[in-house]
Amino acid sequence: MDYIFETEHLKIRKFKIEDAQSLYKNHMEDEVKKWIPNESYADIIEAKDAIDFYINCVNNKHLPYVLAVELKETGDLVGDTGVNEVEGNNEEVEIGYTICKKYSGKGYATEVLKAMTEYIIETFRINVLYGRVMNGNKSSVRVLEKNGYKFVDKEFGAEDDPYGNGMLIYKKEF
Repeated sequence: MDYIFETEHLKIRKFKIEDAQSLYKNHMEDEVKKWIPNESYADIIEAKDAIDFYINCVNNKHLPYVLAVELKETGDLVGDTGVNEVEGNNEEVEIGYTICKKYSGKGYATEVLKAMTEYIIETFRINVLYGRVMNGNKSSVRVLEKNGYKFVDKEFGAEDDPYGNGMLIYKKEF
């Protein structure tokens, strides 16, 4: 298995095509669609295409760099995490994460964000990471704050903010 790193409860690895059904299902959950509406897949084929793209990016160590999050205990795909460059600035990235509903509330998002932050800093020599959260997503705000990300701004008019409530921008510098 292509494990990239581990945490106490999780194994973070490259996606594999066999993950398509779970990835699709996880991103179709109401909670994921509510807070990350642009991250749903139309069908299994689109999920497979995304996985092909993610594998290629990871293999070639370029952004976006998206990884699967697996529960150590069961081997279940419980979420994903990744980074992408901030528009036009390859020294700053935006970090993201999802944990499916069945496994939320157990500290896994906090655990994966901490480990992914450390991994990305070391692997890509990034000095500034951002977390963008839809206004109202209190759980994700807590995850960012627990990991030392500080609120810096509120952005309106973003295409990934379909409700028009604004995106909360958090930042962590090294």
